[in-house]
This record gives sequence, structure tokens and C-alpha cells, in this order.
Amino acid sequence: MYVITGISGKVGGVVARTLLAAGKPVRAVVRDPAKGQAWAGQGCEVALADMNDEAALTRAFTGAEAVFVLLPPNFDPSPGLPETRRIVAALRGALAAARPARVVCISTVGAQAKQPNLLSQLGVLEQGLGDLPMPLTFLRPAWFMENAAWDVAPARETGLIPSFLQPRDRAIPMVATADVGRTAAELLQAPWTGQRVVELEGPHRYAPDDIAAGLARLLRSDVRAETVPRETWQALFSAQGMKNPEPRMRMLDGFNEGWLTFEDPARVVQGSTTLETVLRGLV
Repeated sequence: MYVITGISGKVGGVVARTLLAAGKPVRAVVRDPAKGQAWAGQGCEVALADMNDEAALTRAFTGAEAVFVLLPPNFDPSPGLPETRRIVAALRGALAAARPARVVCISTVGAQAKQPNLLSQLGVLEQGLGDLPMPLTFLRPAWFMENAAWDVAPARETGLIPSFLQPRDRAIPMVATADVGRTAAELLQAPWTGQRVVELEGPHRYAPDDIAAGLARLLRSDVRAETVPRETWQALFSAQGMKNPEPRMRMLDGFNEGWLTFEDPARVVQGSTTLETVLRGLV
């Protein structure tokens, strides 16, 4: 049995569909019974569990050959990341009790960084689960190409997309969620020993200017990226409703200053999905 958390999201959904296509039995872990019905209709067994509920997670993980772990996204965490720490504690207890044969966790590029930032939540995950006794893989994907979803509406409406990645012409590692999900499904099916880190990016690196150019081609209109000045970020994010914008700001600083990067660049795995393919789907 392959147990999938985060199955309602883009990455988790790809993991589940890839395993189902390979004829593997899949157990979908969901909070919402309605979402569970949708996956049951695709052939999954369904387990209801909140990610903070250690007992429910233990039941969901029991009997698993492999477990896929994906933290719920939290873009505005409280100082000290208490929400993440509670989930990681529940996951650790459940995995230790259920003892699946192997575990694959979605982490992130730069999880090893010491500077506090939004992605430190995944560093907490790696530290919290890192000494579990079963084979464990932390999959660290690059910046998601699908983040460009936020750019489609302003590209259509104004021809300008705001760029927090700076400078606009500097390419960074990016990856499609489809490649992340497929890679995770492959890792789940292949036995290994011990703990390992797998870092993942797409076939090419891209800059904000490349996103603008791709949208311009697809929308057949003029589109360009416009730098959002660093000194405006806190007021802007606060106006959007964020209570604690500092972690998000420091994450962006990490990409812009180069300290959120791969730990072992010589061994990074490459996916095959291009930015053009992702943008076409978003448009």
C-alpha cells in the first residue's frame, strides 16, 4: 500500500495518479470526506486524518509499503514556526509507530540554509524526521514554475508582471510540479537504505524576464517584468493580510542573494517539463 498525504494538491495528485497508472494500491489521506470520495472513485482507499492528529495519521500509515509526506502550505507562519513543529511532531510519532518500509518527504531547495526564512519550515521537517529508523528520502525541488500562476492576470490586464526575484534577468533553478510528483512516485517505488537527499530542477533555468517573454508569446501581447522594490515589500505583504511577512521576505532575499540554493549542485536531478509547457497550462 502506498499512502499519500497532500493528495489534493498538485504534487500529491501527480504522485497518486502516477502510482495508480502503475497498478499500485494507493491510500489517500484527506481531511475532507468529499475529497476522499473523489479519490475513491479513482480506485484509492481513503483514510481521514488531520495532519496534526498523530493517532489518525498512525492509522493511515499502518500497513504501508511506502508513505509520501507533504506538509500543508503555510505562507504566513507564526514566529518560531509552532504550526509546523506541531505537524512534524505528529508525523514523527505516526511514522515511528506505523513503521512503513520507506518514506519520501517533499522538502525544498535551500532546506539546509541556516538563515531563518519561509522555507525553514522544511528544514524543521528534515530535522524532525531525520533520525527515524526506516529508509527516508528528502526530495528538494527548486522554485516551482507554477508560481507564475500569479502573473497571468496582471500580464493580461496590464502587460506588467511584478518581480520579487531580482535582478529580473538572472536565471534560477525552477521545476514543474508534474516533474516533482513523477520523481516522488519513482522514488517511492524503488527500495533504498538509510537517509538520502535528492535535489531536483527542470531542464533549464529561468529568469523573471523569461516568464514575461513566455507569457507574451502565449498571450500575443507585450508583457514585461517589473521589479518590486525591496523597501516596499513589508507594507505590500501586510496590506495583503500577512501578519508576519518577514519569513516570506527573507525567503525572497535568499533566492536573490544566492544562499537558498542546492546543497550538492553536481548531483542535482533534472526533470523534463519546460517553462513554456507550464505557462501554456496556466494561460
